[in-house]
Amino acid sequence: MVDSRPGPARRGAGREPIIRGLLANAARVHDGPTRVPCVTSAEDAKTLIEIAVARFIEEVPALAPLKLVFAVELRGRGDVQLYRVELLGRDEPMQVTKGIAEDARVRVEMPRAFFNVMAKEAHIADWREAFLYGKAKATGVDQILKLIVHVVEKQEERMRTRRARS
Repeated sequence: MVDSRPGPARRGAGREPIIRGLLANAARVHDGPTRVPCVTSAEDAKTLIEIAVARFIEEVPALAPLKLVFAVELRGRGDVQLYRVELLGRDEPMQVTKGIAEDARVRVEMPRAFFNVMAKEAHIADWREAFLYGKAKATGVDQILKLIVHVVEKQEERMRTRRARS
């Protein structure tokens, strides 16, 4: 008998394997067609954060002019790494520093191993799934979080429209 009730076991069941697939590839490091530089086993979190943010902004260019300070908290093996990321706008490079971000308006938390894979391989839909299934968590000012969600949804809608036309 098939369970047709909407619940945690059925909701989005077809998309969950993407996250599992990303985790399964965590040990694999490559320099694939996504122009992501190969990072060694002693992966530098600062470099991975820069890669992840740059890829995200490349896929959602409407977020490029955003000026925002956010904190990234990476948990792993009893250790918590804290980073402060400052987006300075379209023409300025971002600044990533290790330490507590007291002036952060948004805080992003996730396991370090999961972040390593997401930074190298994830696209917009993968990030959405990570937040949907609780692998990543974002907290902070509601207006900023809603703005980012709205802009990402509009970008995904534009991408679907382009695919339908071609």
